[in-house]
Amino acid sequence: MSQNTLFPVFLKLENFNTLLVGGGNVGLEKLTALLVNNPLANVMVVADRYLEETEKLAKSSPNVVLTYRKFEFDDLNNKQLVILATDNFELHKEIKLKTTELGILTNVADTPALCDFYLGSIVRKGDLKIAISTNGKSPTLAKRMRQYLEEAIPDSMQSLLDNMKTFRDKLKGDFSTKLEVLNDLTSSMIEKEKKDN
Repeated sequence: MSQNTLFPVFLKLENFNTLLVGGGNVGLEKLTALLVNNPLANVMVVADRYLEETEKLAKSSPNVVLTYRKFEFDDLNNKQLVILATDNFELHKEIKLKTTELGILTNVADTPALCDFYLGSIVRKGDLKIAISTNGKSPTLAKRMRQYLEEAIPDSMQSLLDNMKTFRDKLKGDFSTKLEVLNDLTSSMIEKEKKDN
């Protein structure tokens, strides 16, 4: 039986220097995903041409720099994340060889075999964020699951999270005691939600 062995992490993109290669539709999609998740993401985009929407998005984001030329290997200097979003598979392979040598994590659009990581489909309700992965097999199914969860999770989630933090901050006792109380509380809340629906 197949199993998804990916290790999910949530990155603080403002602490990384990200390189995005490509200014077309896929580049726009990747830049949008980065900035929707963190408007303070530090992103250098390299492409010899850009969609108007990409230029507009970059202008509204203080930490995005558009570079108007073809990729150069020096663009990898001081980068921790690289996202490749051109239609040039041979270029992607060349860049991936170099990023592997340099130890830079790389995502190659629509080429799972060359990826160190995937960009998952994201569900957001205030501070709650859920990433969905199909192990690169079906981004369309991940999108459908995102839509399902966005409808299923109540819009009141942020106030619930705020209340949980306030309650947690006031709890007394050691870690085990606090954990037991919080587990009991969240369990009863989930049961109540099931009954109400």
